Amino acid sequence: MKVHEQIRKYRRHFNFSQEELADKIYVSRQTISNWENGKNYPDIENLLILSTLFRISVDELVKGDVGVMRKEIDNHTMDVWTGVMLIFLILGVVVGIPLTYALSWWGFGITVVFLAIGIGASIKVELIKKRHNIKTFKEIVAFMENKNLNPEDGLKSQKGYWKEQLLMIVGSAIITLMLALVALIITKLIMN
Repeated sequence: MKVHEQIRKYRRHFNFSQEELADKIYVSRQTISNWENGKNYPDIENLLILSTLFRISVDELVKGDVGVMRKEIDNHTMDVWTGVMLIFLILGVVVGIPLTYALSWWGFGITVVFLAIGIGASIKVELIKKRHNIKTFKEIVAFMENKNLNPEDGLKSQKGYWKEQLLMIVGSAIITLMLALVALIITKLIMN
């Protein structure tokens, strides 16, 4: 049974209207309605309050939705690590090259730190992808949108997976080289 079904079941069991339940846990009636319709989930604090009010464990309240909640947590974690990866890899190239040019070994050391953080974040993203058996761009998009990819589409997209990977590697290398060249030119113009 899903969380939204559990909330509705226990609210009715205790003869609470949506308004009464909302007043008891200090949220709006619309929030209760959204929870019961499965439009969104209560946060952990509200789950604890609901479980206490309904005299059940949190585990019993969320039974059936643990997998969905894990996926949402991984989805958020993937967003965070993707952002960290992009920021530090871009910093490593765009800021790192001028720093290396201007500060020599100190600049190079800072650049290495930026790139190491970016690579570490990319490893975290890859671990999340591996845990959910995500390989292709279509699968990543479906995962991020909390949708399930049609198994047939998944097989089709994995057939050309190596081509997509090669294209991404070559494309990333070209973009990185172009950014590095622009950063180097700008640095030389400023320093002269």
